[in-house]
Amino acid sequence: MLGRRIASALVMAPLAAAAAWFGGWWFVLLVSAAGLALAWEWSRLCAGAFSAGGRILALGATLLPATFWLQPSRGLLLAALTALLASLPRLPNGRTRVWLWLGALYILLPQLALITIREHGRFLLLWTLLVVWATDSGAYFAGRAIGGPRLAPRVSPNKTWAGLIGGMTAAALVGWSLSRGHSGPALRLAALSALLAVLAQAGDLAESGLKRYFGVKDSSQLIPGHGGVFDRLDGLLMVAPAVAVLALVGPGGWDEIDGW
Repeated sequence: MLGRRIASALVMAPLAAAAAWFGGWWFVLLVSAAGLALAWEWSRLCAGAFSAGGRILALGATLLPATFWLQPSRGLLLAALTALLASLPRLPNGRTRVWLWLGALYILLPQLALITIREHGRFLLLWTLLVVWATDSGAYFAGRAIGGPRLAPRVSPNKTWAGLIGGMTAAALVGWSLSRGHSGPALRLAALSALLAVLAQAGDLAESGLKRYFGVKDSSQLIPGHGGVFDRLDGLLMVAPAVAVLALVGPGGWDEIDGW
């Protein structure tokens, strides 16, 4: 399983990094493809099938990145309409339709956040991606090597406090490394990276809780060794909105440290 995880990561990570670096339509198409896959997985997760509401969500998630990138006000309107319309059709298994509305928030808000982050510069986006990836790797290896007390045994029995600390440490090292040679203070960026690692782990736990609630092991089998797209992006879905808020309202202006 570890070999398949590494092989998949070696394929996906360079593609994501290249799209983040070049930006423009390359990144828009990547976010659209991720949104489509997430909507398909979400519908199957909460409805047991690719329902009518799921298809509406998938269409909106596919069109939203380009619409928001080209015309932000229309993108926001499209996101609101998608969330509303996706929650109108009945779910085939009798579950409440609010799940599709929640799915829209879960998918569309991070899409808006990622486009916003990239518009503030490639450094901010690459830092966001690297922090999430470092958190996942640090938590995985520290948890397996050290073990110890469980973080949330009722939600995810395999998550440990050692894994959380390992993920925070790896994320802090990423922040420290990227700040060298830039005007942003190294300690501040390292501390912020560690805090975002906590958010990434919270996203992982939230997705684990959803899978446990719906009685499934993985959101799909689209990615060998990782499960589904939700299984791979759960941390980023939580971190991206937080970084977008920092970029929009935080002091100092992130463009000043975009030296790449």
